[in-house]
Amino acid sequence: MTGTGVLSDSAIRAMIAAGEISAHEPIPEAQVQPASLDLRLGNTAYRVRASFLSGKGRTVAERLAEFEMHRVDLTTGAVLEKGCVYVVPLMESLALPAGLTAVANAKSSTGRLDLLTRTITDGGTEFDRIPEGYKGPLYAEICPRSFSVLVRPGMRLNQIRFRNGQSVLSDAELQALHKESALVSGVPVISEGLGFSVDLRPANGDLVGYRAKPHTGVIDLDRLGHYDPAEFWEEVRTKDGRIILDPGAFYILVSREAVTIPPDYAAEMAPYLAMVGEFRVHYAGFFDPGFGFDGAGGAGSRGVLEVRCHEAPFVLEDGQVVGRLVYERMAERPARLYGTGIKSNYQGQGLKLSKHFRAG
Repeated sequence: MTGTGVLSDSAIRAMIAAGEISAHEPIPEAQVQPASLDLRLGNTAYRVRASFLSGKGRTVAERLAEFEMHRVDLTTGAVLEKGCVYVVPLMESLALPAGLTAVANAKSSTGRLDLLTRTITDGGTEFDRIPEGYKGPLYAEICPRSFSVLVRPGMRLNQIRFRNGQSVLSDAELQALHKESALVSGVPVISEGLGFSVDLRPANGDLVGYRAKPHTGVIDLDRLGHYDPAEFWEEVRTKDGRIILDPGAFYILVSREAVTIPPDYAAEMAPYLAMVGEFRVHYAGFFDPGFGFDGAGGAGSRGVLEVRCHEAPFVLEDGQVVGRLVYERMAERPARLYGTGIKSNYQGQGLKLSKHFRAG
């Protein structure tokens, strides 16, 4: 059995070899990330009436029989429409041994397209949480919120991370780690994780973010560096360090702090206190070992914030704390770090749209 903590790429490869992770088709090396495994879409999408969890003692297949409206063959590519909910069986299945749990999340590019993607399982009572001993299939629930998207089998919209026990750092441990290896630029805000704030006074110009346009064309998720940002996004600018978030609108902003994840740790973006305002910062985000780490070419990597406003307009001001990173120990250091030799798209990033858009 591996040590306590988040499993590394080496341990994930061992799970594949042992049949604890299996798939309809061979799992290529490119799916294995430093501290997670990418999951692939299967051949069929089920359009359903509403989002659902299977519930204790029931299977996703049983619930699909209740909520399915029609099926979409993805074999040659198909459009998932904005505002609709789909369930797609994934190619991968699990047979978790005792002691190992798993948590899933959307990949960075998925979140930056406002593509709500969550993992559901047989007998599941929570999204994206998989208990020890789970044996069975995995499904992705997909709800495009801002843009309709063209998808195909094998596309990787979400990812899964495996844990042996619990190894979340306490605030005291986080303070000690920051002294040893600075986790953020500036003075850290540490309370149940590492707080980060929004940057609305950038050093260069007055561009602080992007807002998704309400009526756009389809985005083919295989086309990288292809789309003109102006066709899908409005630039958000401010001269006074504040913006007003519109209800229902989706924004791409950036953290004021540069974030570092040392090689022996992983992190996950978590929601901040709901009392800070009527908005949500996207918290489906894994940060791999080496993100922002100077030794992996990432000095100065900032966190991109995917923000959706709720019922009332809300004034967001420069420096306002909007989220937190929860740090965990790795069970072992990964063989490869984020950014080194694995073509990581967002190492050293600032304000940046998903990889599907042309650079400005």
